[in-house]
Amino acid sequence: MAIHTREVQYHYQSHTFSGLLAWDDSLGQQPRPAVAVAHTWAGRGDFEQGRAQALAAMGYTALALDVYGVGVRGSNPEQCQQLMAPLKADRAQLHGRLLAGIAAMAEQPEVDASRMAAIGYCFGGLCALDLARVGAPLRSVVSLHGLFDAPEGSAVGSNTISASVLCLHGYDDPMAAPESLLALAAEMSAAGADWQVHAYGNTVHAFTNPAANNPQMGTLYSPVADRRSWQALGNFLRETLEPAAGQAV
Repeated sequence: MAIHTREVQYHYQSHTFSGLLAWDDSLGQQPRPAVAVAHTWAGRGDFEQGRAQALAAMGYTALALDVYGVGVRGSNPEQCQQLMAPLKADRAQLHGRLLAGIAAMAEQPEVDASRMAAIGYCFGGLCALDLARVGAPLRSVVSLHGLFDAPEGSAVGSNTISASVLCLHGYDDPMAAPESLLALAAEMSAAGADWQVHAYGNTVHAFTNPAANNPQMGTLYSPVADRRSWQALGNFLRETLEPAAGQAV
């Protein structure tokens, strides 16, 4: 196994972004199914890049997306909130940036653009769901301890969602209360989506991140939920991105 990485720059309006592409060079030259990884409210960092490389080790080409801009990162909750809030408020801007990243991923020679997915963590979970909401050319999306709120002004059932949707959710997450999960379920069902939720009991926000250790804020790593969600993610990607036995790619 030989995991390689390179920076991939892309643009939206006047902004320049840089994602990290990861792939296993030992698998040969043919394009592989691809997974975009949307970052937390802090911006593209070591956590997302590590997940992209782990996905590459599973046989996928992965791109750790950037929606803030080259080198833009938050180093504390206040800075992270200041970076995230304008994009949550202006979902059209967020969607443009996300779609530019998906288009850049599709253009890479290591990517089979007919077999792409997106996953995201925390704020990135909202990004993954929004990619499904706007009809990005993806077979599936996965939200991991993500935010569920739909764009303001969008009517439940106003759009058909063709991507399969998986939400891996801490049931006690204070940032995505049970009411928001019920609203998401109603939205996904009305949109005709193939959707599912795995809810982990006694689990709060950021459960996949070993650095999360702030119970007062509602963020805490859970090795059990991390292991279970990674297994569920792998099963889902295999189901949605890889052909069944005897089926042509």
